[in-house]
Amino acid sequence: MNLDEMLAQSGIAGAGPAKPVKSGFVTLIGRPNAGKSTLMNRLIGQKIAITSRKAQTTRNRIRTVYTDSRGQIVFTDTPGLHKAESRLGEYMEEAVAKSLKDIDIVIWVTEPGTSPGNEEELIGRELSGVAAKKILVINKTDKVKKEMIAPVLEKYRRLTEFDACLAVSARTGVGCEDLRDEIFRLLPEGELFFPEDTVTDQPERQIAAEIIREKALRLLSQEVPHGIAVSIEKMHERDGRNGKVTDIEATILCERESHKGIIIGRGGQMLRRIGTQAREEMEKQLDRHINLKLWVKVRRDWKDNPAILKSLGYDRKRDD
Repeated sequence: MNLDEMLAQSGIAGAGPAKPVKSGFVTLIGRPNAGKSTLMNRLIGQKIAITSRKAQTTRNRIRTVYTDSRGQIVFTDTPGLHKAESRLGEYMEEAVAKSLKDIDIVIWVTEPGTSPGNEEELIGRELSGVAAKKILVINKTDKVKKEMIAPVLEKYRRLTEFDACLAVSARTGVGCEDLRDEIFRLLPEGELFFPEDTVTDQPERQIAAEIIREKALRLLSQEVPHGIAVSIEKMHERDGRNGKVTDIEATILCERESHKGIIIGRGGQMLRRIGTQAREEMEKQLDRHINLKLWVKVRRDWKDNPAILKSLGYDRKRDD
């Protein structure tokens, strides 16, 4: 007599076979500023990827995990699709290409008011040869009238076949639950890839660096952000009076002396604002007290210097 028979005989319902769950890998692609990072943050229910209104905010592949009773979705946010103009740009292009390998679903994120161009036609042809399921997402629908959405859908449907097309607003959350449902519908059955409480595979050093870069992106003038990066020099945890404290020393790298002056600001005001906002965000995400010290250094060739790029985490070998 097996366990279920024994439980049934004693009047206790057996657990029976475990309910199959869905699991798989989902990549988000699209133009810079399409809202991919905001959408991914919304879908997993908390902020992991940094966001801003400036293009090329995301530089690395950022992996996050959403788990519920239906199974597990492993999301990968990618840099916005653009023409590479430096070694950093080449790294970002490769990050997108690698994200389309061995995945179950690709979500192409666009927005109303945009028409497919040459880049989109190339993407459409590439996706036509990808075995993954394809979802087209029209984001930022809260900013336009409903009648503007259908023409965009029709234009993108001409480029490749989609298994689903949805209109959402990552900012407000409208349509995002439907998108999550659609993802689970299309995912195959399988085992969980990560423990149920996993939210991201990003190391804390990288999360800290990206938070600092996000605050700089949001506070600095238009010409500076594309030329900055953040290096975490030291990061260690110690016991404080009111619990654990993490000491972080970080350097903001920029390309020009004039940019350094803008980042520091008059009397150091801008650097203090960046540091204050970054520290507050880190304390929320890392759930501990943060002691943050920031410096600014000029590295004119950092975007084309392989050694610097590797030290900043833009390592092609590591991503293979």
